[in-house]
Amino acid sequence: MANRRSVSRWERRFRAPRVSLPAWAADSPDRCVVTATARGVVEIHSWDRGSDALIQATARRHGTRLASIDPGGDWIWWFDDVDGDERGIWRRQPFGSAPGERVEDATGLGPAFPAGLAFGRGGLAVVGLSDKMIGSQIHLIQARRTGDVVIRDSRLLYEHEMSASVGCLSADGELLAITHSEHGNSRHPRVRVLRVTDGTVVGELHGGAGQGVRPLEFAPLSGDPRLLIRHEAGGQGGLQIWDPIRDFRDDVDLVMAGEVRDAHWYQDGQALLIAVDHQARTRLYTTRLEERGLRPVGPRTGTVLRATTRPDGDVWALWSSAADPPAVRDLRGGCVLAAQGRPAPPSVPIEDVWVQGPGGPVHALLRRPTAGDGAILPGPLPLFVDVHGGPATHDIDAFRASPSLWVDHGFAVVQVNYRGSTGYGSAWRDALENRIGHTELEDVVAVRDHLVASGIADPDRVVLSGTSWGGFLTLLGLGVYPDRWTLGMASVPIADYALAYDDEMESLKAFDRSLFGGSPDEVPGRYRDASPITYVEAVRAPVLILAGDNDSRCPIRQILSYTEALSRHDHVHELYRYDAGHGSLVDDERISQAKLKIDFVRRHMGIDDAQEWPTDAATRTGSPEERT
Repeated sequence: MANRRSVSRWERRFRAPRVSLPAWAADSPDRCVVTATARGVVEIHSWDRGSDALIQATARRHGTRLASIDPGGDWIWWFDDVDGDERGIWRRQPFGSAPGERVEDATGLGPAFPAGLAFGRGGLAVVGLSDKMIGSQIHLIQARRTGDVVIRDSRLLYEHEMSASVGCLSADGELLAITHSEHGNSRHPRVRVLRVTDGTVVGELHGGAGQGVRPLEFAPLSGDPRLLIRHEAGGQGGLQIWDPIRDFRDDVDLVMAGEVRDAHWYQDGQALLIAVDHQARTRLYTTRLEERGLRPVGPRTGTVLRATTRPDGDVWALWSSAADPPAVRDLRGGCVLAAQGRPAPPSVPIEDVWVQGPGGPVHALLRRPTAGDGAILPGPLPLFVDVHGGPATHDIDAFRASPSLWVDHGFAVVQVNYRGSTGYGSAWRDALENRIGHTELEDVVAVRDHLVASGIADPDRVVLSGTSWGGFLTLLGLGVYPDRWTLGMASVPIADYALAYDDEMESLKAFDRSLFGGSPDEVPGRYRDASPITYVEAVRAPVLILAGDNDSRCPIRQILSYTEALSRHDHVHELYRYDAGHGSLVDDERISQAKLKIDFVRRHMGIDDAQEWPTDAATRTGSPEERT
């Protein structure tokens, strides 16, 4: 095992405080809601920019992830689920209040899965919900207080059996944009604008066959109906400004490499802030609508994870790189908000690797351990293949504790942006539909084989690992390519796809129907072909599976089905179950799982502790500057 100093180093990364990009109140922009670590648990906080006071608002055993703030900055809303199962109700409490202080049910609606939230002025909230019994619903909630009594008027604005969610509300509260999949394809949704007063349809926008559109933001000026739309025409993701009342559309001129990920209005309504994904990094650009043309702003290294414009024309951005922990900065690079506590130790930078795969060039991100003088350790090294989830996401040049852990222990770590990943155009993203699971694995295997052939990786010491969709690909890969892997580790995976479909949340059922072209009853062969349990007999490598008992995305029953199949075939495996949902927000639990993985690899890879598990000094780096 590694020495005390090395263990302390990786644990410090897991325990390092984390902080989100602040979400600010429209009419009181110094008042913000922030997700941050509190005594090792992710919780919701009030943050007053003027006083710099960060006040914890929630304190729940499994942590709290979802929150927002009303326009006046008077109320923080947060989602209260049960033991991490993601099903629950919205609650609210006064800005600046402590955990449990004046907390109340914000909507009066029953428990369901959240499907978007938007606020208007004067106590108006628009709440999206989804559940098996109700399908998708969108409610208008008007709350007012008389003394100690809260009176809520609730009205159902939209209802459909197909997946739908709240998009955004116009500045005057008159128009609501929603995404919907009434056409049957939630992966390529449409946009509908409704009039809030009576629910009548103002406009409808769709992208055509195989292309989705999504609402981003209404213009921030009262009476301005312009809606910023992200579309997929042209294959790289573009922007359009749509006036649904006049049905007028104006394309935003974008001449740059990469794919539009997100965009925001500047608060004068005359300019846009645009986030562009390109080769695993996200850069920021601005454009003045009357001038056209793009101007790069913000950091030019690493990745902007999220960004928001401010009333004074500045931008706040949550920035990170593989070597540097996250920080909230302004455009001048100044620190806006830092997590409170001891920062994470830095790690090694990313190396870009391009490998020719069966569907074209595959982009992979490689981390390699370094010696005390900063020189990269020579190969062949043990290889840790870290497969991302989603699948509609991609690995980026950003700080993460888990890959850095394996670098500290002498591994080369590679992350593969396989076909199915976002960030490389819609054709690359949608290519997985050809043969789900197998398409992605072809690219993962191509990168693994390249690293072995180039002498970087030892073919006899290769770990395949992933979480959620990455866990699904891990289990599938162990059965379809059994000779490529020494060990497998799958966290909260899909293991028996048909059974997973039966138990998962409704929005994921809609996703799966869109992806496969139907339900397991309608296209059983496609689900069987993609399901890891189909190939369980071929598995050779020992496998560790980690599963949350309350997981509504990759439910426990289908994982038990797979482990029972492993047992029937006498395959070496271990199952770790924990009392939470799709992952954990608690540092102690995350560290316990990391230790389980380290021990599993140590026991099954036959590594000599003294020679193969480097000390902290051997992995020190000189940082130049931080499903699903």
